[in-house]
Amino acid sequence: MRIWNLLYVGSCNHMMSIFSKKNRRRWLLTLLALPFVIHIIAIRYVPLAGWALAFFNYKPGKALNKLPFVGWKYFELIGFYKEDVINAVINTGVLSGLGILFSWFPMFLAILLNEIRGKYRKKIVQTLITIPNFVSWVIVYALCFVIFSTEGLFNQLFNTTNTLLTNKNTIWYFMQGVSMWKTAGWNSIIYLAAITGIDETLFEAAMVDGANRFQCILHITIPSLMSTFIVVLLLQIGSFMNTGYDQYYAFSNIMVQSKLEVLDLYTYRIGMKTMDYSFATAISILQSIVSVTLLMIVNGFSKLTRGEGII
Repeated sequence: MRIWNLLYVGSCNHMMSIFSKKNRRRWLLTLLALPFVIHIIAIRYVPLAGWALAFFNYKPGKALNKLPFVGWKYFELIGFYKEDVINAVINTGVLSGLGILFSWFPMFLAILLNEIRGKYRKKIVQTLITIPNFVSWVIVYALCFVIFSTEGLFNQLFNTTNTLLTNKNTIWYFMQGVSMWKTAGWNSIIYLAAITGIDETLFEAAMVDGANRFQCILHITIPSLMSTFIVVLLLQIGSFMNTGYDQYYAFSNIMVQSKLEVLDLYTYRIGMKTMDYSFATAISILQSIVSVTLLMIVNGFSKLTRGEGII
């Protein structure tokens, strides 16, 4: 009987601890995060069921169980279109590589913003460089066309005939420049948040020792931001094969299409224009496998060199 009483008391204490103030706070935070978790599952994980299309000869309007199973046919078909696929892989690699090469720029921009003296001036500059992130790529292309087309503002001001929008030799670098202009301000926010977390006493001690502002940036700010930079870099490498397609679709024309045909855009054209959903799905699966593999490799390398990764 005493044993049952002890068990009963123990269970009551356990229930009381569950509904204690601290645990109630945890449950509230969990409920707060629940909508976002559901959103991620619905948007990112549920669509993975569509990978089954790669193994069937899919026809729109028909149930999957009524379609012929073709196995690895569409994966083998990638070799048949290897020239187009290789071209898309090269374009994806170059454009992603340029993005990784200039991944330091948002951090540099955040440091410059942090050095602006004056609360309102700092907010105005930050707002101005963040706004482009919310402008659609169609509008960005329209602005670039007005400025950089053959009869655009740039050529009229400098009396030149440069055609940046149709130049195959420079379109990669032009797209990287436009992408940096559009996203750098938004991407710098995470570094600004990291800067606010740096202990102010470090700067005060450095100033007492005679360090100037540049030396404080070099020896305090940048080292403190490196952990954030490494995490962002690892995530960027993990999405190496996923460059998006909207910007390249907007800027694509007959002159530069062969240079802007990235894997995402190639998959879109195969799926939406030729209606070959099974082949497009097969390409997407391989693309995802490569991305996950790259992420695991760089995460393992990070653990070996830094002792920690992001997974």
